Formats: sequence, C-alpha cells, structure tokens
Amino acid sequence: MPTLEEVKKMVNDLGDDVYTFGTKKEINHLPEILANDEKILYLTSGLLNGNTWLITCTNKRVIFLDKGLLYGLKQIETPLEKINSIQQKTGIIFGEIAIWDGSGKMEISQVMKKTVKPFVESVNKAIDALKKSNSTNSSSTAIDPAAQIEKYADLKNKGIITEEEFQAKKKELLNL
Repeated sequence: MPTLEEVKKMVNDLGDDVYTFGTKKEINHLPEILANDEKILYLTSGLLNGNTWLITCTNKRVIFLDKGLLYGLKQIETPLEKINSIQQKTGIIFGEIAIWDGSGKMEISQVMKKTVKPFVESVNKAIDALKKSNSTNSSSTAIDPAAQIEKYADLKNKGIITEEEFQAKKKELLNL
C-alpha cells in the first residue's frame, strides 16, 4: 500500500485542475485501499445520493469514497474491465459523470466543470491501456504448437515419454 505522502504526491502531480472540495478525509483514506502497483490517474469530487464523494480513477478501477461527517465509510468500486460506458455532461459551472458497469449506473452530479472531461478521458485511457496490456499478455502466452511438438519429440527421443504419449500429445496440440 502506498503511504499518505505518496498518495498526496500523486494527487499533487495531477496539477491544479483536480477538484477535491470536501474530500480531505477520503484522500487520507486512499492509502488503505490502494494496491502497491495502483496509480491515481485522476480524481474529482461530486454529489452522489446527496453526499459529497471522492471519485478516483486508477490504472485498475474507479473508486467512489464517502467518509461520513463523523464516522463511517461508503466505498463503491468498479474494475476498469467492467465499465461498459462513461458519459459526461457539462453546464455553466458544474457537470455530471455517469458510468455504466453492466449491473447498473453510477451518476455523479455537481462535479466541477473543469474536471469532468479530464476525468472521463482518464477513465477511457486507462481502459484502453488495460485492453492493450491484456491483448499483449494473451498473445505472448499463446501456445506455439510447433515448439510444443518439438519439445515432446525431444522428450520421446530421450526416453522420458513413449511413442504413444508423444502421438497423443501431438494430436492434442494439432487439434486432430
């Protein structure tokens, strides 16, 4: 878990465009829920169910946090791979962000206008990066049938497996 100082540095590195009005307690709680390899890409605050929430986009998920006035904590999170759509609306001063995750819709209102577009862009970039990462990982871990057959032929030649075992594995790898 990152320390509070590391979290505050991540927030400061986002620049002056972030808007975190009324969410100091939520920011102070982030070190308790972020993973070591999780980076804050953008955050803002807005109203959800009548309360001020901190909305944080990381490289893994979108986190909604509301620490009560005196006690309590409400936390909702949506993994990036579960987000189906994100929508933004802006008015003169405030905007809204809506996120669909397959099971429902999270709608955050009273988001400072200047933070709506950067937040939505951060979520979309994080989703794209995750998709690219997943496609790279899946293609690099794909089984090369020729290399596998060669490996099993070598095992057969060394007497570790029988001819029958080799032929069975060869058929399996070639989908015959």
